[in-house]
Amino acid sequence: MITKHIDRIITLVFVLLFLGSIAETFSKDKPLIYPIPVSVQRSQGTFVVTASTSIIVPTAETETDRFLRGLVVAEFADRYGLPLRMISESKLAADGNRILVGTIANPLVKQYCETHGLESDLKELGDEGYILDVTDHGIVVAANKQSGALYGLASLRQIMSADHNRISVPLLRVKDKPKFPFRGIKLYLPGRENFTFFKRFIRDFVVLFKYNKIILELNANMRLERHPELNVGAVEFANALNYSRLGEPHGVNDKTKNSTHHDNADGGILEKREVADLVNYMRMFDIEVIPELPSLPHSYYLLAGHKNLAENKKEVFPDTYCPLQPEIYKIYFDVLDEYIDVIHPTMVHVGHDEWRMEKDECELCRGKDYGELFANDLKKIHDYLAGKGIATAMWGDHLLESVREKDPRTTKSSTGYVYKVPGALRPEQVAKLVPKDILVFNWFWDERYERSNDTKLAKWGFKQVYGNMRADIVDWVERTKLPGFLGGAPSSWSATTEKNFGKDQLLNFLGCANFLWSEHHMSFDSLIYTVESLVHEVHRDMSGSVLPSDAGYKVRPLNLASHFNSTLNGAAAGLKADDIVSGEIKSGPVLFNLIAGGEKGNRGGVAKISNGTAEAKELKEIPINEDVSSIIFLHACAKNVANRKVYYNIYNFDETADLLGWYEVVYEDGLMEIIPIRYGVNILDWGWRQRIARNEKETIHYNQDKYAYAADAVSVATISAQPVTFFAYEWKNTRFGEKIKHVNLKTVKFTKNNENAIILLGVSVVEKTDILGELTKARE
Repeated sequence: MITKHIDRIITLVFVLLFLGSIAETFSKDKPLIYPIPVSVQRSQGTFVVTASTSIIVPTAETETDRFLRGLVVAEFADRYGLPLRMISESKLAADGNRILVGTIANPLVKQYCETHGLESDLKELGDEGYILDVTDHGIVVAANKQSGALYGLASLRQIMSADHNRISVPLLRVKDKPKFPFRGIKLYLPGRENFTFFKRFIRDFVVLFKYNKIILELNANMRLERHPELNVGAVEFANALNYSRLGEPHGVNDKTKNSTHHDNADGGILEKREVADLVNYMRMFDIEVIPELPSLPHSYYLLAGHKNLAENKKEVFPDTYCPLQPEIYKIYFDVLDEYIDVIHPTMVHVGHDEWRMEKDECELCRGKDYGELFANDLKKIHDYLAGKGIATAMWGDHLLESVREKDPRTTKSSTGYVYKVPGALRPEQVAKLVPKDILVFNWFWDERYERSNDTKLAKWGFKQVYGNMRADIVDWVERTKLPGFLGGAPSSWSATTEKNFGKDQLLNFLGCANFLWSEHHMSFDSLIYTVESLVHEVHRDMSGSVLPSDAGYKVRPLNLASHFNSTLNGAAAGLKADDIVSGEIKSGPVLFNLIAGGEKGNRGGVAKISNGTAEAKELKEIPINEDVSSIIFLHACAKNVANRKVYYNIYNFDETADLLGWYEVVYEDGLMEIIPIRYGVNILDWGWRQRIARNEKETIHYNQDKYAYAADAVSVATISAQPVTFFAYEWKNTRFGEKIKHVNLKTVKFTKNNENAIILLGVSVVEKTDILGELTKARE
């Protein structure tokens, strides 16, 4: 896979930091530290970590000291194969070869700060701030609290690089702290099969990029002893939709119903001890867990077995309960109590968004003031939580007529049925009836809604965070000056899996990390390039798999001149062969050999999705003829297509990314392995950088066409002003020891409007390695 050369990055960052343009430093290259720190002071040189480097701990280790020390040991052992020894000291020596990570309560950290005049600086950085000091004598991370030490360690992890057996860290001093206190990600409860991924995600993404809160949607996906019927209903609901190939149930008269969230916990039920273990793991890293249990709307999970409590009892799967049915509160409060006993939260998110059921269907609610019904329901829940010392959070759309319109709203179903649904509360109702200590999640911040919405919430006295936050938010600095603004949280509205997050969420998760932590901001296009530069490491961390090229094994480009079928002129609109370099290109450990022109001047292989009879629709028998550890394809497609969010197709997540074709890996014994080529997963269009620079508008809602999760962008342009980008995708051999005969490239069948082409520019392999022989030879 492709990684940027670290020495080039460090040099570039160093020069630009001195020029004082921190935000621009990271516009097109991988940042030294991300989110961008408050200040970085560089010095010439590096500190080299070797087997003689020691982790220093105080003689009287605290639980925090042990936890932080364990993380340092694990990082060097697991990532770099370097076992570091621990030394207990009562006093820090003036020089040495050491690593020290801890809080000011650690006497060695305190001594270091006193000796180097850092005490007052550290105090000003607050509980989550840190100082990272790398000198000729070693590495020190100093913080006021454990959370700050964790973030300092996260920054240290980002600046370390390995070249052969040499682990280098640039000499620098970082002083850093967060801009905003609320830095969250909204997720679904993971299913049992995704626990291991979830813990990797917490340690190697959430903490690494300095988030401090997880809003965890729960529903009826934990074993509920008081209401087992809700567990039964959750599983039946998921099965009914998935096996019917539906993303949402059909409402009576085809009325709008959505946000079923039946893939929460992968549609299964977790035991209480399992939920407790996940929560405890997050708390170990000082992450606040905010349970989300939707109420009033989106209450499918509460109404399983209790259809008599629904607003519309005709629905097969009702989604809204009647707020005038006292029994519903007994059920909801029982559910709250069971989760509270397991999680012990300080805040609960109660939903209350998208109240879409038809008005006056319910006999009890008919003719009532729906604003009062909403406010009374909310206050009842708020007061119940407040009585337990727990704060309330909610989605705020029904607080604003500028978002939900005046009550009632008229809407029409897809079958033409016209009906009325509740609008927003009237301003006087919000002012009088809604408790102002509720934290409002503002998802109506984007260009579709009035900017004054933010101001209205602030004037009423609410504290707010931007929910469903995205990396394309505009005027960030100005709008965050409102009183009561605390931060934000991007959201995932699909099952918590590595593939879902990788395919859909990295631009928002990574982009929002910088908005929420750093005072240094980037333009949206610069942010996209920065995110792309981070995806390689994120893929490695989230997948938990190190690819053969990353492990340092030999990469060899193949000479495919005689097997290519295109000069590349006309392979895609706007693409010319002269715009692509020839010869060897190298980035990180991966080497490709781009031919200047083989038989008939051919420079690449092209397989087209077309109804034209004379155009090649496949590329046959690309020779391998050996047992390789992996194959690396340098490819791109002709144009951008669809990579929709996975919640558009909950019963089959993979199909939300357009399938362009596949590679057939044919082994010598005839067995065939299929590698799907999916847009936004392991391929993008060759004009990716040009398209981003032009700020082209989406033709598909929320299309994720900004990065390829499993493939790295490689510039192959002869002129930087005319960018041409191909994408390097590494496939690890699934049958070590078996010879691969050849690879075929095939495309999907032509259908209306799916014309495209897959362009293969180069292929390299990671060779089988005789490690045992090399070790024996080295020993001799």
